[in-house]
Amino acid sequence: MITQGDEYPIHQTPEPVQQVFTSDRNFYDRFFFNGCFPEGEPYFAVGMGIYPNLGIIDSAFGVTVGGVQHSVRASRVLGAERMDTRVGPISIEVLRPMQSMRVRVDHEAVKADLIFEARAAVIEEPRFTRRAGPRIVMDMTRFTQHGGYSGSLTVAGKTYEAKPSRVWGARDRSWGVRGIGPQDPAGVPSSAMGQYYWLWSPANFEDVCTLWDVNENADGSRWHEHGAVTRAQPGAPLDLSTGGLDFNINYASGTRHAKSAEIILRTPQAGESRIELEILYNFYMQGIGYFHPKWGHAMYVGPDVSTYDSLKTADVDQRDFFNQHIEAVCRAKMGSRKGMAILEMLILGPHTPSGFKDLLDMHP
Repeated sequence: MITQGDEYPIHQTPEPVQQVFTSDRNFYDRFFFNGCFPEGEPYFAVGMGIYPNLGIIDSAFGVTVGGVQHSVRASRVLGAERMDTRVGPISIEVLRPMQSMRVRVDHEAVKADLIFEARAAVIEEPRFTRRAGPRIVMDMTRFTQHGGYSGSLTVAGKTYEAKPSRVWGARDRSWGVRGIGPQDPAGVPSSAMGQYYWLWSPANFEDVCTLWDVNENADGSRWHEHGAVTRAQPGAPLDLSTGGLDFNINYASGTRHAKSAEIILRTPQAGESRIELEILYNFYMQGIGYFHPKWGHAMYVGPDVSTYDSLKTADVDQRDFFNQHIEAVCRAKMGSRKGMAILEMLILGPHTPSGFKDLLDMHP
């Protein structure tokens, strides 16, 4: 079917834009944003996913303030028009590609009208490709961009005004194949399906932005890594890592989450940069759909529905499977520079360097 997207010279196959290149049910196209006020809260994150081969679009906006994490979730039937990025009370609008985006939420519990303005150049990360035996379980492209926010956010009856010089964060765009919705029928069992070690950390400082991520196998070997340093200036050249990325995680007792962390970046121009992370609290990614048992990504919950819930972060069971995927909100220090960062963590299964042996054994 011909749609608005076909007006643009962006075709990659003989099909209309509505049709993607693969019949894989796990194909997705996703927006993600996060941002933090300078006092360390509120912290907010929003995701929106489009799943053309399942006919679903969903979105969620989560915000933590005063020890409570609030979540607005929405899902609807996608229809033919993939350019319509509205899901219930949540919408995302591209104002200027690679420069500014608008996120709006209009719910009685949470309202937001936030404009993301780029602070730095887009950072394309190396392609993520992962197999479990003969099966491709991940094949995706992603880019990350640092930015500041203007606008307003209202939660728990209080309105917070955002300015790009005060409220920093990052966004990413990713698309390709990764596990979504209900589990696929399994073929031959593979140990790789039950092991995943992921750390991702964008940091914003007054004059510099950094990005760092690693994926590791159970033995600590890397199957994906990337790092970059750039001036906080749109269009500034990137200083990309050439390897030698490292980190130190001080795990909180009884969890797989960090109590503090150090990130080590080595790039040709900046040399070695050490970023110390002081973790303030955890944002639980199930609040925006990751691993949520009902409102997970690409789960069909109705033709056009939305909901709201909240949780007290102090009451969260950090041993629970559904709470393993987090973004730790951090104060960051790099030499004399002070800024804000997040440390995203998802650690499932064994990881010898961390001392984990089973699916969900915890740090002593």
